[in-house]
Amino acid sequence: MDLAFAGLARQAELVRTGEVSARELVELSLRRIERFDPQLNAFGAVYAEQALEEAERPTPGPLSGVPIAVKDEMDIAGEVTSYGTQAFDQPAPQDSEIVGRLRAAGAIVIGKTTMPELGLWPFTESMTWGVTRNPWDTDRTPGGSSGGSAAAVAAGLVAAAVAADGAGSIRIPAACCGLFGLKPNTGRVPRTPHENGGGRHWVCFGGLTRSVEDAGLMLDVMAPGIVQPEPKPLRIAYSEAFPPGTRGKLTRETLKALRDTRALLEDRGHKVVDRDPDYRARDVPLILALLFRGIRDIVLDVDRPQRLERRTRHIARPGAVIPTQAVDRLLRAERKLAEQLGRLWDDHDVLLMPMLSEPAIPAQLMEGRGATVTYLWESGWVPFGVLWNLTGQPAASVPAGFDPQGLPLAVQLVGRPHAEGTLLALAGEIEQARSWLPHRPPAFDC
Repeated sequence: MDLAFAGLARQAELVRTGEVSARELVELSLRRIERFDPQLNAFGAVYAEQALEEAERPTPGPLSGVPIAVKDEMDIAGEVTSYGTQAFDQPAPQDSEIVGRLRAAGAIVIGKTTMPELGLWPFTESMTWGVTRNPWDTDRTPGGSSGGSAAAVAAGLVAAAVAADGAGSIRIPAACCGLFGLKPNTGRVPRTPHENGGGRHWVCFGGLTRSVEDAGLMLDVMAPGIVQPEPKPLRIAYSEAFPPGTRGKLTRETLKALRDTRALLEDRGHKVVDRDPDYRARDVPLILALLFRGIRDIVLDVDRPQRLERRTRHIARPGAVIPTQAVDRLLRAERKLAEQLGRLWDDHDVLLMPMLSEPAIPAQLMEGRGATVTYLWESGWVPFGVLWNLTGQPAASVPAGFDPQGLPLAVQLVGRPHAEGTLLALAGEIEQARSWLPHRPPAFDC
């Protein structure tokens, strides 16, 4: 159905010109959720009556009348922000800042999307919400932790969805589901009132969309003022390396997609050179200490810890050995590591590197597995994202074709601090050269 996959900007234009009404868009979204979400489990809650009521008199703005979804990590007034768990039970007194900005731009929140418990895993499965599945192959995961948002957009249930990224949680689902996913620079999109939660200083809010244009529109609503530079040849570093402390191997198709993207950028006049980030084995203990202390703080922040899943409680244990008095020292070391990694951008504008070592893995692959086994496994599949949460700079997952099984492939672009505009412009070039928009999950293209 063309309207369902028309995208954020096009749907907003159709409402603005009167060719489609906001109510028609909301009704279409609700019909598709009713029809397809039982197969996907992308939504934890749907606000049908409220959305239809808002559609009768939508707020004017750049997104007026367009239904969107919100990850269950951002406050929606009157709703419990569950973070994918039953361990929270207090309704939010008001919308979070990001939801408020989207509403002020005219967007209609149609529901909240699923996530793994506390956003700790790169797949979207929990005791609270069950198993969320990938529209391209429902035996596969849509990734995580913003997997519900990604599944909803990829299947055409909504044109865009709000997401969050603390260690790849926008980019991983984007890669699994054939979407464009940009993690903005830390602090670019406000996280009020969520910025004070312990262990969440790596987390960035953003969106998931099918097109680069839609991502730019959504980001302009959430954080106005980002300017895309005029096209020019860029200096692009290229790396196939795994970070220290991780083990993995790129599949043949994943490696080919990365190399084909390099060739495409070279053909368009960009200078691409081999250059790995300044990874050092001595950095691994610091990264792990920050990661596990952050997880520990997140777990301690819940209302009812006794309701947490066993795997969640176990993954939080290593953080308990890191004393509070050591946190400031760790944060100073983090800043030094960010400076060390940042030297790459003294000579380059963008880094091109892998996003995943292989496409979307089977759903429930880690079901029943313990915290240690799951962590070791995921460090071989999704080790490429977390460093850019640590440094804070923007990074994006960009579609790069499909493997022989029809699963989406992706590459990652990393930019200088605060250079979201450069990433949007470069990703737009890639999209223009190999548009992925005509491709839709076959089972949901109706």
